[in-house]
Amino acid sequence: MPRSPGVPTPDELEARIAELRADVRRAMASGDRDRARALRAELRRAESAWDDAVLGSGGPAAERPESGERGLLPVREQVHQALTLLGVPAAPKLIGSVYAAFFPGEIPGSRLTSLRRDEERSFRTSPYARPYYLCAALTADLLAPARGLLTVSTWPLEQRIVGPLSPRTDFLTSAVRLAEHAGRGTPPPGVQRLLWRFASNIPGAVTGTVGTVEPSALAEAARAELDVHREPDRRRREAAAARARERLDDAERLFGSRLRSLRGRGRHPAINGETDR
Repeated sequence: MPRSPGVPTPDELEARIAELRADVRRAMASGDRDRARALRAELRRAESAWDDAVLGSGGPAAERPESGERGLLPVREQVHQALTLLGVPAAPKLIGSVYAAFFPGEIPGSRLTSLRRDEERSFRTSPYARPYYLCAALTADLLAPARGLLTVSTWPLEQRIVGPLSPRTDFLTSAVRLAEHAGRGTPPPGVQRLLWRFASNIPGAVTGTVGTVEPSALAEAARAELDVHREPDRRRREAAAARARERLDDAERLFGSRLRSLRGRGRHPAINGETDR
């Protein structure tokens, strides 16, 4: 479909977004908070326009309920919030569950399908124009994109790599983080259901009625098992990260080595850093 006259392209919008971010920083540095707020509002409009241009008209504006519920963000920011809370690579289904439990609104699953490809395309077009990118986890063996796992570009490389023990250590790490966050108040039903899914897979985490979880008990049980796996997993991830820094360029460190993925054709990298036949 041809672009309407006068409507900026995604590349033009990205350039404008980068310019506005720099202007916001300068306004804050000079102490002009009124100008900073005005620029930030313009920045949000530009980011929303970018979402509509890249992800289609079903973008953030269409996702906001008519009731005007506060706190809803563009999809990439929603995913960033959920991943920041989890602190580990995660699959879209878990990201959506975490966001729905802890934040207002929901992340439409259909919007996550092409998100990482859009992020990679943006990075390769204009590297580091954004404060963060949603990128792939990398397998420890091939340094290829791990199937179905998203991470945040600002995380240390070791945190974005998955080895044989990583699925379990990441599961336990996220259980601790979610339990600690939920324990700051009274967990609502949605959070309780999410915590129960974690607790039912961790020995000693279930201490009360079926379907309810004491956040402190979940965190304690997860930490106890995490102590067993953390160190060997850390060593594997650090070794893989050292290879990645030596062999991969900036884009590959975020989105994986396509060359290695092709070389492994017929033996597809699994999410735990091993291979599937």
